[in-house]
Amino acid sequence: MIEIISSFARWSQLTANLILFGSCVFLAIIGQQKAVFEASWVVRLEKGFPWMGGVILLGLLGILATTTGEATGIASNAWNPSAWFEIIQQTRVGHIWAARMLLAATLLSVILYLRRIRRVRWHYILGAVAASLPLIAGTLTSHSSAEEISFESIAPYALHILLAGIWFGALPAFLLIVIGNYREPGKSSFPVNAIYLKKFSAIALPVMLLLMVTGLIVVDRMVEEYYHTLVSSSYGWLLNFKLVVLAIILLIAYQVRNQWLPLLSQADDTAQIKEGAAHLRKWVGIEFMLALLLMLLATLLANTLPAKHAIIENWPYPFRFSIDATWDEPDVQEMFWFGAMLLIIALGTIGLGIKNHWGRNKRILAPSVLAIIALAIALPPLAIKAYPETYQKPSVPFDAISISNGSQLFAAHCVSCHGPQGKGTGIILDPEVRDPTDLLTEPHTAKHTVGNIYHWLSHGIPGTAMPGFAATLSEEDRWDMVNYLHALSRGFDARLLGSMITPETPAVASPVFAYSAHDGSSGNLKDFRLQKNVLLVLFSWPQSQQRLRQLKDAYEEISLTLNTEILAVPMQELDEQELLDITSSIPFPVVTEGWPEIKNSYWLYRRIRTVPDLQGKGMTPGHMEFMTDRFGYLRARWVAQFEGFGWQSIDALTLQLTQLNQEGEIMPPPGDHAH
Repeated sequence: MIEIISSFARWSQLTANLILFGSCVFLAIIGQQKAVFEASWVVRLEKGFPWMGGVILLGLLGILATTTGEATGIASNAWNPSAWFEIIQQTRVGHIWAARMLLAATLLSVILYLRRIRRVRWHYILGAVAASLPLIAGTLTSHSSAEEISFESIAPYALHILLAGIWFGALPAFLLIVIGNYREPGKSSFPVNAIYLKKFSAIALPVMLLLMVTGLIVVDRMVEEYYHTLVSSSYGWLLNFKLVVLAIILLIAYQVRNQWLPLLSQADDTAQIKEGAAHLRKWVGIEFMLALLLMLLATLLANTLPAKHAIIENWPYPFRFSIDATWDEPDVQEMFWFGAMLLIIALGTIGLGIKNHWGRNKRILAPSVLAIIALAIALPPLAIKAYPETYQKPSVPFDAISISNGSQLFAAHCVSCHGPQGKGTGIILDPEVRDPTDLLTEPHTAKHTVGNIYHWLSHGIPGTAMPGFAATLSEEDRWDMVNYLHALSRGFDARLLGSMITPETPAVASPVFAYSAHDGSSGNLKDFRLQKNVLLVLFSWPQSQQRLRQLKDAYEEISLTLNTEILAVPMQELDEQELLDITSSIPFPVVTEGWPEIKNSYWLYRRIRTVPDLQGKGMTPGHMEFMTDRFGYLRARWVAQFEGFGWQSIDALTLQLTQLNQEGEIMPPPGDHAH
């Protein structure tokens, strides 16, 4: 029940606010002559303004009440004013609500003031500005601002709302003009009113185009790369329904602009005027009702879990589309581009039909048939088999513990076929069975979803020697193996890293790990994000003794001047005396718990261009250092065994850290799970 009340409160206050904003914008646009403000339709429109202001205030109260009940988990708190005040005082949502309420009260005061004076054009500009402020403030509680309040995150959504207000909010004025002319078609005011209708129609087209552009930006943020959720999540289906309603509205608007308005302006007798006005009254009324439905869908969307966060436990279709997995297959690109060209031709026939005045059936049938043929050619080559788990998200974080456990499971169950490094070096004697897959150098984890890999690990792959492990390994163990395979692939890609960073081009996320150190410090690699770079030193003792002393001498400059923490990770277990010998001479933390997982994970990132290291079990360098920037990306790596002098020159090391510190802020790697 509380969800229904919440949705109604949000929808009613948004609708009222948009009508006030759009009506004031419309009146400001057509208000070159003061006489327009004395027209009967303007009088009727303005009578509703105070009521709209009251609806906004009541709607905001309803939002506060239902938010309180939902936030506290106690439904009765929705009717408890003391609980309301706690939400207002103690939460960001409450602070934003207070600002919205203040702006809404200011808007009502402006409306009441305008009702008492003889209005001129600038008064409606003032009303539009006052009505825009609660709308803009409302965007601060949107999904777009949930992760970050910034101009970049708020501006597209705010502009989208204001554009919606310019179109939707002016519809009541449009409808009142049409109704007035239908009832009294012979009045001399009709030519002037017809000009107003044309002005609105002319404004509506670019506004709707901009509305769609900003809508695409907002949707892209809510969906990101998870486009499959558009046909498998509540958010996606609501969005699809909203787009269908919008398409119908656009068709009606097209008919209004190109058929019924010209009919009115060119009519020579009252009968034609009345016929045109009847069409306008009917279809603009339908457009307004559809617009109300559109606002309801927009309200529901704003309070539905965004598609990018949706959990798809069971993919309902036997296929999915993937450019990554199919693009390099034979004939795929040719078929896709041929279909795309046909689709462009189909769109072109729409304009051709309008220009040459084709009949309605031909104007709809020709582009529709071409579009269906185009999609039938372009899409099937991009389709691949899918499974119920295809878009399932991992239940285990992508971190060093999971990767290390996955490596041990891989060694126990997969090495006999795939080889110790996953290169697919096992020998299959049966000629009917496909050779083992190269999991190391081929981009399988980039081409397939984690859910697909999880499905194959669980159920095997028909026609191969790949068995299923659902009966022998737990769900968590299978996800650990998925994480290991992703780390294996990413580690091979990281061979392109070197001891010098590539400016402004972060590409590889550093494997996350938890640790405890000899000095009592502990934490997670993510704790350093947005604060410090991290120099991760994987060392052997006593072989790395000289290097650790060198880092000790430079630690003050590295830590204080270059804003970088050094974490030393042993590559073998240290006894008490060895640990004492190390820690007595260096000031930075030496990891004592979590080091095996860190070593096992970062060992996968050891390769360099000139030493691919693909044979046998793989080499284990005695000393490696990894540079992670303050946003969580692995930016450079020095392998002492392969790359010579490298960072032994402290100047070379500090130069790289200086360059990292000069780079602008970027978004951290997405999520804690493999994708």
